[in-house]
Amino acid sequence: MYKLVVCLLVCAAAAAAQQAKNYKDTAEYNLYESVVKDIDAGSFVKAVTDLDTWKTKYPDSDFKQERDFFYVLAYAGTNHPEKVIELSADLLANGALDAAKQVRILYSATTAIQQIPNPSPQQLATGSKAARHLAAFDKTPEGISPDAWASTRAQLQATARGTLLYVALLPGAQALRKNGCAEAEAASRKALEDFPDSAQAAGYLGEAEMCLYKTDPQRAPFGIYEFARAASLDPAKGMVDPKWQQQTVEPALERLYNSYHGADAEGLRQLKELAVKSPLPPEGFTIESAAQIAQQKQADFEAKNPELALWLRIKAALTAADGEQYFASDLDGVDMPQLKGILIEAKPACRPTELLVAVPSPDAKPPFQAEMVLKLEKPLTGKPNLNVEIRWEGTGTAFTRTPFLLTVKIAKEKIQGLNLSACLPVGARKK
Repeated sequence: MYKLVVCLLVCAAAAAAQQAKNYKDTAEYNLYESVVKDIDAGSFVKAVTDLDTWKTKYPDSDFKQERDFFYVLAYAGTNHPEKVIELSADLLANGALDAAKQVRILYSATTAIQQIPNPSPQQLATGSKAARHLAAFDKTPEGISPDAWASTRAQLQATARGTLLYVALLPGAQALRKNGCAEAEAASRKALEDFPDSAQAAGYLGEAEMCLYKTDPQRAPFGIYEFARAASLDPAKGMVDPKWQQQTVEPALERLYNSYHGADAEGLRQLKELAVKSPLPPEGFTIESAAQIAQQKQADFEAKNPELALWLRIKAALTAADGEQYFASDLDGVDMPQLKGILIEAKPACRPTELLVAVPSPDAKPPFQAEMVLKLEKPLTGKPNLNVEIRWEGTGTAFTRTPFLLTVKIAKEKIQGLNLSACLPVGARKK
């Protein structure tokens, strides 16, 4: 690209420079010609030397503007982008350049701005202005055929679009490096508004939102959406290297999504499909967090298993470091709400005064471990069937941590679900 533009535009510019101006003497003419030959041959270091000599010997030359123009080309060739930008700003402000010089200066400034690591606002303004003018430039320089100009102009416009995107993205990138979350968010949002198809703009906005997420948890779904867009846009349309998407953005998206929401391959696939449709999330968009999902599961569990949920809360408090204190303050002598469990043992087997019960989870399988002993005020009148579900209400009276056992005083009228069989007389055998 660079060699093609130089070949087509430098020669045209040199030809256009032959105007009705006067050289001071033959020596100045020779310097002028030497500089043109240097630039045409790509000898940019020598061109700078010859230009410095020309400027020193002829500071008030009629060809000062041409000299500055050649300085721009020479500085571009010797990798001095900051000098290219500085001289380009002055030349573009002059407004007296012919088409060949204009397009070459615009191209030089457009490419130079991306080579400055931390451009100043003034440098960014010059580079951006040059890129906008280059994108809109429609004057055919003298000495270039229409076919050659059409091809060159298409390449110049592509270069201009790339620089305009770079200039739009840079403030957000700089703010992110400084951990300026709000500044990065505003700049990246503006870049995405100007370049809605840019995958990199979406990526920077995603980074900014996740930066804000550190203090504002509501930002996470927005940030993850933008990462999904950056990862999923067609790379040609999104103006990015597909390797950047595959090796950088995709792993970051998967890590963020799984960390926030939990592993969900289908949910992630649907998110990517949605994200490519719009630069910003649709109204009401959200992603459930793992905590929200867990809370909903807990709410559903408690709605379906109220007694078990109550017991699990009691058990968690009893097994905590201050479990004995909790028993003393909240359960000892206190009438407890109704609970539900499995009767696993009666003491004695007939006419028992104690019932040992377990409170297993719905998916647990026997054998179950006794967690509670129901002390009856009066013995039962028969032999209770074991491994059946019962409900009861009672008053806490004792607790041991090892083995874990909560003792509850209870009246037999407060037990539901008991099935009693007649007790055999002493010495009788069951038929």
